Amino acid sequence: MAHVVFPAEWYPQSGVQIAWPHAGSDWFNLLDEVIACYIAISKEILRREKLMIVCPETDEVEACFTEEERRNLILAAIKTNDTWARDHGGLPLFVNGTPTIFDFGFNAWGLKFAANYDNLITQELFRQDIFKPEVQYRNLLNFILEGGSIETDGKGTLLTTSQCLLAPNRNQPMSPLEIEDFLIKTLGLKRVLWLNHGYLAGDDTDNHIDTLARFCDEQTIAYVQCLDENDEHFDELQAMEKELQAFLTEEGKPYNLIALPMADETVFEGYRLPATYANFLIINGAVLLPFYDSAKDETARRQLQKAFPDREIVGIDCRSLIKQHGSLHCATMQLPKGFL
Repeated sequence: MAHVVFPAEWYPQSGVQIAWPHAGSDWFNLLDEVIACYIAISKEILRREKLMIVCPETDEVEACFTEEERRNLILAAIKTNDTWARDHGGLPLFVNGTPTIFDFGFNAWGLKFAANYDNLITQELFRQDIFKPEVQYRNLLNFILEGGSIETDGKGTLLTTSQCLLAPNRNQPMSPLEIEDFLIKTLGLKRVLWLNHGYLAGDDTDNHIDTLARFCDEQTIAYVQCLDENDEHFDELQAMEKELQAFLTEEGKPYNLIALPMADETVFEGYRLPATYANFLIINGAVLLPFYDSAKDETARRQLQKAFPDREIVGIDCRSLIKQHGSLHCATMQLPKGFL
């Protein structure tokens, strides 16, 4: 039987995968400001590791970077519907020690949007030999799974939300037990921790875990805390906090919980956006943290520094990114050492 390891995000990385905004995507009317955000994210990554950018046209993207930055830049000319690499990108795991991309099906969060191009990206990356020659491909397109819906501690524990993974628009008619069994066997897990509470208004993903609660190490979870009784999220996030307090590590100890502030209410075109500080990205030597031009930005930075005392916490203005109801982690997929 194959030995599968699902590496944690804080493990050493070879690079990060993103998909570039373009006029044919939902970013068409916000293109300049969102590209500025993507450039800021990209430059921080390129300082520390490789960056693989999927984009329909490579010349315009390449021109955004200096000659020195381009040394760590990998461009893949591929058509895309959107830019949420966390969810349409393949999942990097190790099978018997061999780096392997698990290509799960992506149906745009339950057939909410078009995904005909995005669902083919991973296969096309292999056709273009973007990954190292030893990286293997595994076809799992018959199971819908988005990277933002799952969190791993790298040691066999998965953290997820029942509202997303058990949603009828994903993998029915599979039962909850069948879905959990599939995840355990396929991802080499020992157990699954299910959150049944917590949500963010404006979230299209049916409560992705990476908007709510994140592993920072095997004993630590950072999570969104709501203390304002007048906020519509108060009851659900308080209930989620109690669930997290009840979870135990594999050794039977309570988790070290680090509370991140509830982001200020952000409204765009009449709708509240799912702004969250939990949507951070761990990279080599740093953590990229979404900022929203708020006094709470620095509070979130200080809290997250507790979880990552040896990493630089880098704030990235994500006010443009959140206008399409996602944030920094949603837009990126880390690739462990050995993939690029």
